[in-house]
This record gives sequence, C-alpha cells and structure tokens, in this order.
Amino acid sequence: MTIELSRLKNGLQIATDRFETVDTVSLGIWVDVGTRHEPAEINGVAHFLEHMAFKGTERRTALAIAEEIEAVGGHLNAYTSRESTAYYAKVLKEDVPLALDILADILQHSTFEPEELERERTVILQEIGQANDTPDDIIFDQFQECAYPDQAMGRPVLGRPEIIRRLGREEVTAYLRDHYGARRMVLAAAGNLDHDCIAGFAEKLMAGMPAERAIMTEPARYTGGERREERDLEQLHLVLGFPGLRLDHPDFYAGSVLTTAFGGGMSSRLFQEIRERRGLVYTIHCFGHSYRDGGLFGIYAGTGEEEAAELVPALCEETRKLEDGLTPVELKRAKSQLKAGLLMSLESTSTRCEQLAQHLLIHGTPFDPAEIVQRIEAVDGAAIRRVVARWRDGPPTLTALGPLSRLEGFDRVQARLAA
Repeated sequence: MTIELSRLKNGLQIATDRFETVDTVSLGIWVDVGTRHEPAEINGVAHFLEHMAFKGTERRTALAIAEEIEAVGGHLNAYTSRESTAYYAKVLKEDVPLALDILADILQHSTFEPEELERERTVILQEIGQANDTPDDIIFDQFQECAYPDQAMGRPVLGRPEIIRRLGREEVTAYLRDHYGARRMVLAAAGNLDHDCIAGFAEKLMAGMPAERAIMTEPARYTGGERREERDLEQLHLVLGFPGLRLDHPDFYAGSVLTTAFGGGMSSRLFQEIRERRGLVYTIHCFGHSYRDGGLFGIYAGTGEEEAAELVPALCEETRKLEDGLTPVELKRAKSQLKAGLLMSLESTSTRCEQLAQHLLIHGTPFDPAEIVQRIEAVDGAAIRRVVARWRDGPPTLTALGPLSRLEGFDRVQARLAA
C-alpha cells in the first residue's frame, strides 16, 4: 500500500492509496456526522440530507447527475450511519476529475428544490415501510433502541415516519449548514491514481467549504432491557446482546476474534451447537457494533414458535460457557478467519478507500493492515476473558419480534445468564 496524505487550508484531509494493478479508482467524501448528532425532534434528517444531495445542484439536475456518472460507466452512492455519512463513487482512472466534480457539487451546491424534497420524502417513507416489513432487518433497530433508550444512539437512522412527514426544507438545509465542516471530512481515494492530481482538484473544488462546525454529541449510555412485539409471522426473530467495546478500546480486536469464534461462521460454536446439533434455527450469527464511546455485542437467531422455548436457554448456556474462554483451536481458527478476511478485502478499491477514510476519521492515522494483523495475532486467552467479563458486566438486552407464546420471561433469561 502506498498511502499519501495532505490537507487543505480549510482542514479537509485528503488521503489516497495507490496501486497500479487496476484500471479503476474508488473515491468519496466521509463526513464525521451521523444519526447520533441529530436532535430528537428531527431524527432522520441526516439520512434525508444524504438523499437530497443527489436531487439537483445549481449546475446539474437530478437526471444530469445520474446520466453524467453512468455515461462513463461509473456509479455513485451514499450511506448514513449513526456516526458518519459517506458520498462515494467508483470510476475508471481517467474519469476521476468528473467524479470529484460531482461529489464536490452535490455537497456544496445542492438546491433542495421543494418539489424534489416532497418526492424524496415519499421515497424515504417507502424505505421505512419496507424496513418495517422486513423482520430480520427491523429487529436490529429495535435492539439498538432497547440497548440505548431515550437517547441519540438508540434512534433509527431512517427516522420515524411522523417526523419525516413534517421535516421541512429549512430543517434539512440548516442541518447541512450547521454540521458539514471541512475539518470533519476526509476525501479518500484508492486505485490507479495520482495523489497530487486529486489534491489539486480538491483545492480547486472544495477550498471554499467552511472549515469548522461545532457539533454536540450526546454520550452513549448503555442501559439494556427488553422489547417484545407480537406479530403474525412464521418465525420468531430474536436478538440477545450485551455492552460491547468502543472503537479505540485496547481489546477491540480481541472482541472481533471472540465474535468470530462464537458466531462468525459455520465452524463457530453457535452454528455448530444451535443449528447443526440441535436443529433449532436456520440462521444464527454474532455481531459487534462499536462506536467512539461504546459498543454492542449481539446474537441474532430466527426460529420457529415451538423451538423458541429451547432456543433461549441454549443461548444462555452457550454464553455462560464463554467464561471458560476459547480453546486453542478456536482461537487460532478465528484469528485466521479475521486475517484472511482483512487481506482479501484489500483486493477491492472500494473497501480500501472506505477503510482509509474511516480509520482517519476515528483514529486520526492512516489505515495499516500490517499493524492490524499484528494486533489480531497478539490476541490471547487473557484478552478473550477480559472481553467476556465486559460483556457480562452489564445487563442484557433482549428484543423479539414474531410469535412470542413460547418465549420465556426476561427475568428468567437474566437468571439463566447469571447462574
């Protein structure tokens, strides 16, 4: 990897990762602002803004934006998360100036036409409706809200329908004006590129962006608890979780190793015990969500109404067993899975671009895969036991959606975990 860094006078950081074995470049602008930076009364505005960025600028209509990028075979997209927002493209190497021009244009010169805003409002409401109709999707929003109730970290990225219906143009434009500053942004690119050329285009296109925006961030406060919603479904969708690790925690990679060994693949403990040996589920996996000041560890499972009575006690039993740590074979296998996944991902310009941007936003240093491999290799049994102790240190979070008749009470679940 050949990583170069530079910075504009307004604070915009530019980071590139050059490799010449491809003919493409992935590039984008990552903004250190997301759902957790929204006031409760306009929850969903960050995601609404991301949608509106593609709906026309002073120089381009929404159609022109789509036509220009697709005329060169490229693609343009964006996403909003709880802590950041990204606008990115992938193009052939000779089309980097066009992609940069479009990205700079939509971030600085979007017009937010009232007609486009009303159309996009309808689109977002459809998106929320689709998520609500997808139980193995919406259960994770419910889990997040249950773990972090009555605070910004627990609110849905898409927002709530009643808020989206009343959001006005001024609230969307004010959010952009008040939150998007160059010092909170990284322009990242990876592929067959020239750093100085990209920096030169950035200077021309984005030097006028305001430098600083004062952002208020409400601390994340894990609480835990339960939420159950009875629905007429064939399967019960369930997430059981605990407090996890923040992004800069010393045991962050130990948490990744443990998550992989416990429920990260077909050889994992949960897959082998819950699906293969007991036949209680079709799908089961673990996940870790880490943030700047907190995190979550969770187990997702989808099961039948009758099987729910056996599933939850089995999950509690397997979770308690983690206090004994991992076997040497499990530890080695999980570390190999993580290292291979990391190194294989480096074959993608898109992944390298995103990893570079996110690492700079979070840690302030370039992404270094060799260092990450070393940290994964350094994970030992003591680190695993520390992570387990942290998981078990806080109350559990349980969310369930579907037929609930055979799901035992939360007090009983807590007692099983504490046994």
